[in-house]
Amino acid sequence: MSQSSTHIMILGSGFGALTAVREIRKARMNAKITVISPNNHLTYLPSLIWMPAGIRTAADIDVDLSKFFAREQVTWHEGRVVNVRDEGRVVDVEGESGTEALSNDVLIIATGGRYLKKLPGLAEHAIIPCEGAAKGQLIHDRIRDMEGGTIALGFGTNPKETQAVRGGPMFEFLFGIDTLLRQQGRRDKFKLVFFNGAERPGQRLGPKAVDGLLKEMRKRDVSIHIGAKPIRIEADKVVTEREEIPADLVLFMSGLTGPLWLDNTELPRSPGGFIQADAQCRVVGWPKTYVVGDTGSYPGPDWLAKQAHQADLQAEAAVANIRDELAGKAPSHEFKAELVCIVDSVNKGILVFRNHRISLTLPNCRLFHWMKRAFERHYLREYRR
Repeated sequence: MSQSSTHIMILGSGFGALTAVREIRKARMNAKITVISPNNHLTYLPSLIWMPAGIRTAADIDVDLSKFFAREQVTWHEGRVVNVRDEGRVVDVEGESGTEALSNDVLIIATGGRYLKKLPGLAEHAIIPCEGAAKGQLIHDRIRDMEGGTIALGFGTNPKETQAVRGGPMFEFLFGIDTLLRQQGRRDKFKLVFFNGAERPGQRLGPKAVDGLLKEMRKRDVSIHIGAKPIRIEADKVVTEREEIPADLVLFMSGLTGPLWLDNTELPRSPGGFIQADAQCRVVGWPKTYVVGDTGSYPGPDWLAKQAHQADLQAEAAVANIRDELAGKAPSHEFKAELVCIVDSVNKGILVFRNHRISLTLPNCRLFHWMKRAFERHYLREYRR
């Protein structure tokens, strides 16, 4: 690496961050890359939905990134971001030895979002499944130890930014738990409940997908409670605006907002608490500072998803624009808005695809389940080899 190389700093080591590393090296930019994150492991979150059924364990979906970083000539700096200042050129990082200021020439922010926990009783009486592998294992253990009862599943949104929701996995947990209990011969001992404040939950996936998901619930004898917002969760029930739903186990995916460290910064914020970005993934008003994935708020269609695939597409656009900037050109690459989702049920899956021109939903079949597993292997091979 020459001394005149550009120093690109990436905050985070999730999907968007790692795709940015790959794209920078693929573009053969003369760049030094520093990644800042609390640990050098990736949890492959899309496979959490298989943990209750024992198809995956925490070890199966954990990826040590040491070899990947070495191969791509990445300097990994262990620490937590506490501030970004000087229009992105300085990042304050807290580590074991205290807080230090690290400088860069170009910054990519990809630290992810966080789940809102304002719903009373959520922290004490429910599990947020996608918070990590430990929660996936907890769901597995709780269901294993139950002799019967009611399992209630639902999701919410950020009221100030309705795009900030991750509802798809909750449909997967619902259908996967149903399949698991049927395989175990225990389904008759359990009542499964789905609850959501919207009249038509999952609209981001498209109208046909919503119809298909509700039809699938009825087919699986799931009790559907929609159109009334949950107002609190208690030890033995979910209380909505309309009713009380008895529950022995509650799984709830709350809406997303930006990470806490943003409160220390002067970064532009969206109403929902994310970093405000433009269509080129640039932080509005901050030169050579980009944001990708769940940390940002972006222009686009109302179905624009917060998912790993979209983070990858935003990282590709950001790096293409960085390449242009370093070549003295105006950034012109807009990220592609695209939703790709297989709503998996342990042994089958419903395929949903959406972009500006197409909204496609294909019915439940075994092929899509195996496609999802094949993609997992393909995606992780790049980081494990």
